[in-house]
Amino acid sequence: MSLHIFLAVLSAAFLHALWNALLRFGGSKIRAMVMLSLMEALVGLAIALARPLPEPAAWKWVAAACLVHFAYKYFLAHAYEQGDLSRVYPIARGTAPMLVAIVTALLALDVVRPLGYLGVGVLGLGILFMARGVFTDGESRRLLPYAFGSACATATYTLTDGLGARVAGDAAGYVGWLMVGGGLLFGLTMSLRRPKGFLTLSPARDWGMAALGAAASYGAYAISIWAMTKAPIALVAATRETAILFAVLIGWLAFGERMTRSKAIAAVLIVAGVVLTRL
Repeated sequence: MSLHIFLAVLSAAFLHALWNALLRFGGSKIRAMVMLSLMEALVGLAIALARPLPEPAAWKWVAAACLVHFAYKYFLAHAYEQGDLSRVYPIARGTAPMLVAIVTALLALDVVRPLGYLGVGVLGLGILFMARGVFTDGESRRLLPYAFGSACATATYTLTDGLGARVAGDAAGYVGWLMVGGGLLFGLTMSLRRPKGFLTLSPARDWGMAALGAAASYGAYAISIWAMTKAPIALVAATRETAILFAVLIGWLAFGERMTRSKAIAAVLIVAGVVLTRL
């Protein structure tokens, strides 16, 4: 991997951590996710209209992916309501590839090399350390089921998005329609469940944050896809996981979240484990 591609992938990792961090600004994290989703729908529409329509067989995958992304956003937003960015993000982000690796091995969908099994073990150890910190540091234990729920949804949409994009014949167009459908589904459904004025009373600053988050979300995806056309996919995927370290640092420096030795060690173990599973 050349230096400029490596730096591009690092920027994508930072953007992914950034849009998660933007959910931490202000009050309700549910409202922040709703606003982000609606802005994502606008970004997705602009992309989708510039691309050819997906193949007819792909629309069922778009619909399935929208439901999975709804679950992902639901669990992630509720996790951030209960816990810190530097705690939730590593658990949610690290558990997903571990689940994918385990399911892949159990169903014999792919050959898992010894390095992959070592990665799963290191990942599990890091996640256990990170989850243990919830109990020892007096944080809300309610973040754990939401963080793990987000991870399960992430592992699921990794499969649905991969298959859907292949059937669609155009990955960019597929993702555009996914952002439209998924953004509207989450944004409108969650808005209807909230009190009147849930969004209309939101200040312009919050909408600006949502727009920035939507742009960061798309940027993180677009850069990663571009990098995978220029460098080995495994190396790109492994490098992207530095997003976990970015999230921990943002939580510590921007939000003043408590940084303990065990949390730092757990984050490093999770990143190391993910890298091992993807090499």
